[in-house]
Amino acid sequence: MKFDAVYYEPGIMSYPLGEKLREDFRDITWIPIESHNSIKEMQEKPNSEFGHMKRNLIIGVRKTHKYVENHKVSDYLVPYTSSGCTAMCLYCYLVCNYNKCAYLRLFVNREQMLDRIIKKGREGGNPLTFEIGSNSDLVLENTITDNLLYTIPRFAAEGEGKLTFPTKFHMVGPLLDLEHRGKVIFRMSVNPQAIISRIELGTSSLKQRIQAVNQMCDAGYPCGLLIAPVILMEGWREMYTGLLEELEAGLSRKMKGQMFLEVILMTYSYVHRAINSEAFPAAPDLYDKEQMTGRGRGRYCYRADSREEAEAFLRSGIKRILGDVPVLYIS
Repeated sequence: MKFDAVYYEPGIMSYPLGEKLREDFRDITWIPIESHNSIKEMQEKPNSEFGHMKRNLIIGVRKTHKYVENHKVSDYLVPYTSSGCTAMCLYCYLVCNYNKCAYLRLFVNREQMLDRIIKKGREGGNPLTFEIGSNSDLVLENTITDNLLYTIPRFAAEGEGKLTFPTKFHMVGPLLDLEHRGKVIFRMSVNPQAIISRIELGTSSLKQRIQAVNQMCDAGYPCGLLIAPVILMEGWREMYTGLLEELEAGLSRKMKGQMFLEVILMTYSYVHRAINSEAFPAAPDLYDKEQMTGRGRGRYCYRADSREEAEAFLRSGIKRILGDVPVLYIS
């Protein structure tokens, strides 16, 4: 992966991964910073520079380790080895938290973070599931850091419970032969190809994603799919019917026999609209005043009637096309 520059906290050189990254990217400019959370040069750039900002790599030490309870696929959302992404999905929820500074940040203290997860799992009593990919895409990150090659075998050997992470990328080859002992739940995010091409910029194609989840399933990983986010744009019924038909045709028999589904409708925000209008002026406007309503300060979600219609349509389509696959939730 090519970057224009690396912004780094000098303390990263005390960690093996920091030294590795310094060597891997030795041929590009390195710029010292006090904190990965506050880079004045980036904060002052106009929204139109959003795409260019994502061509920089930020490396630091993660200092916040707060676990957030979750009651869907996991028990806890866990801060882990990265936040942000190089992709530019026009709805990315991280933009709500980081504004235009939703670029890729890598955290080199992976040993410390996994130590905490393993300790928490052993203290939990009942087996716990930890979501380690809620702030980034770990399959993409792994192409830079090999962090999943460190995390999966070590957790398989020492951890109690399970890890899980979602992805929009297909580069799973290095994960297929890892010792995972069924302790890692792999979840592939899917959308109609028309939405991937126009809105999930810089991510893998639907066909690549289907092939990747089939490979992970064949390698023995428990696997599921996220249909996320569902975007109720013009022609959405035909697009999502087509998606379900492509999944039915492309998923392996093994995958269809053991998978589960999560379905998440899109939320959007004033910040997204401001950035997208300047950074991607030719992209579709995802705000729909006829179907959306306020959801907290500056955020929008689909109105209750639109959500109910979409849920009924999707449940019916899933049942008709994919059969009795478990739908864990629609939110």
